[in-house]
Amino acid sequence: MLSRPNCFRTSRNTFAIAQGWARFTYGGSTGGWEALAVQVFYPDHYNGAFVACPDPVDFRAYTNINLYEDKNAYVIAGAHRQEEQPAARDYLRRVTITQREANAYELALGTHSRSGQQYDIWQAVFSPVAADGYPAPIFSKERGAVDRAVARYWRDHFDLTHILKRDWSTLGPKLQGKIHVYVGSADTYFLNDAVYYLEDFLKNTKNPPYGGEVKYGDRAEHCWNGDPSLPNYLSRLHYNTMYVSKMLERMEKTAPRGADLKSWRY
Repeated sequence: MLSRPNCFRTSRNTFAIAQGWARFTYGGSTGGWEALAVQVFYPDHYNGAFVACPDPVDFRAYTNINLYEDKNAYVIAGAHRQEEQPAARDYLRRVTITQREANAYELALGTHSRSGQQYDIWQAVFSPVAADGYPAPIFSKERGAVDRAVARYWRDHFDLTHILKRDWSTLGPKLQGKIHVYVGSADTYFLNDAVYYLEDFLKNTKNPPYGGEVKYGDRAEHCWNGDPSLPNYLSRLHYNTMYVSKMLERMEKTAPRGADLKSWRY
């Protein structure tokens, strides 16, 4: 039996606190989306999410595709003709691949979301099962036409900004002070665009205000983690040391009366 309630013994004969106020999530890119999603879906189980360069947290900016308004994922309206929708860029905003090209590559590797690449991975996670037993396509790989019904399913189940807005009356009190998001303003895959939408909602929240932070790294590409003191290629290597101090500060600030805040610090 354990000698302390709500704790568990580790291999070093120390104890971890198995309570929500002492648990946190963090991650970058897909791990960043997961860190925020777990905090949102299980708001009482964790005391903060530290989220770097997350995969799209708002499907109005699925990279740079608006799944609710755009009819086609591959083209945008130009001044006199349709232009190809970019999929990746550098910090000077030079396009390195288009949406059509990125998805053609995935389709060449495998049909039915089986390429193992990014768009197919998102589709496998977010989509309902189609009649053929595979994930329902959010848009046609061949032509780019967006499926509105699938987009609505994605919105209701996995669009984190939509879910926060829809359920803020119940989620807000449980998430106050817990959401911390960091992304480069020149994210390689346009992931900052979805964060702009998320921030627009969060900064206007009331009853309660969200009480967290959203920060952008100037000209930083994928995957900026919130450290302005180092170049992005170095800052992205130290997520642990970047966030642990923030977690400890929140633990001390929000710990329940009588909580042990000393024995585990060594």
